[in-house]
Amino acid sequence: MFKTLFLVLSLLSILYGKIIPASYQIKEYLPLLRGKRVALVVNHSSMVNRVHLVDLLRKKRVNIVTIFAPEHGFRGEADAGHTIKNGIDKKSGIPIISLYGKKKKPTKRDLRDVDVILFDIQDVGVRFYTYLSTLHYILEAGGRYKKRVILLDRPNPNGYYIDGDILDKRYSSFVGLDPVPLVYGMTIGEYAKMLNGEGWLSGGLKANLKVIPILNYTHNSRYTLPIKPSPNLPTAKAIALYPSLALFEGTVFSAGRGTDRPFELYGHPKYIDKSFSFTPKSTKGARYPKFKNIRCYGVNLHSKSVVKGKIDLSYILDAYRKYPNRRDFFLKNRFIDKLWGSSRLRKQIIEGWSEAQIRDSYRKRVDRFKKIRERYLLYK
Repeated sequence: MFKTLFLVLSLLSILYGKIIPASYQIKEYLPLLRGKRVALVVNHSSMVNRVHLVDLLRKKRVNIVTIFAPEHGFRGEADAGHTIKNGIDKKSGIPIISLYGKKKKPTKRDLRDVDVILFDIQDVGVRFYTYLSTLHYILEAGGRYKKRVILLDRPNPNGYYIDGDILDKRYSSFVGLDPVPLVYGMTIGEYAKMLNGEGWLSGGLKANLKVIPILNYTHNSRYTLPIKPSPNLPTAKAIALYPSLALFEGTVFSAGRGTDRPFELYGHPKYIDKSFSFTPKSTKGARYPKFKNIRCYGVNLHSKSVVKGKIDLSYILDAYRKYPNRRDFFLKNRFIDKLWGSSRLRKQIIEGWSEAQIRDSYRKRVDRFKKIRERYLLYK
């Protein structure tokens, strides 16, 4: 069955230039796993056609000793920010170790019976998407404990542009560890090569890293994900708007969690324009949304055309202008600073800067990053 599947995929790739994620190319990485004790860093997005990578490798008699679970858990159903617990995968009986609970990094004990770490998670090309931080710590662990890391690359749906300010290391957190723009224009495999090559891992550690590339992919490719990468990014439009609307997570506004259109709308109970309203409810993946069961007024972007290829700051600037108590617009914990990577955006909004002025303020920093990025590109 599997031989036939991969033969068909290979022929489609050759004949039609179909984009083929690395996980589908099992002949490229299966020999690297033979006779090894393997730990997988995977979640619900780690699919090969309709088969989970765990199930595929077990049928190929790969010795999987551990599964590491990132934010949202191995099955991808937990709320954003919700603690993930250790456990056992009921289907395979393989132990699951959480990397989104009491610890974010694999320990020496976690890896004592591991030879190879295999990473296969779909990202969306945005710095505050926490799977990047999980990757950072996996590479550190690989370097520190001398474990080989094999990364199965996947297309980036936001990989065709670069935008947003560079993270100031003073604002490093699990929602942004590395000095890159908010949207960095790289696949997760290219990003891993950059982490390794630029000495950004703790103490200048370097992992023994092998990236299995995507077939027929370029940074001009437009790629629609076949599965939602996390519970609150269910559509291509939500993924495209995520870099812009997730900034509302650092404000008193809702970005639509708890609705059927998360990250396609935003609002607040005191928003001035009452022409559109929504009421967040407890839902799978958003049990405790902001303004649960309270009517909010705001903007619905679901049926509107969206400017692609940039972060649209007009949404947050407009919301700030239309909120009656601007002094309380940003959350007191300054989470917006962690999301943006510095305090600059918050201060610029308060001071009344225009979108064009804000963009000009980070242009040179982004240009310097682009020169770094060039060294690690696998795809043009």
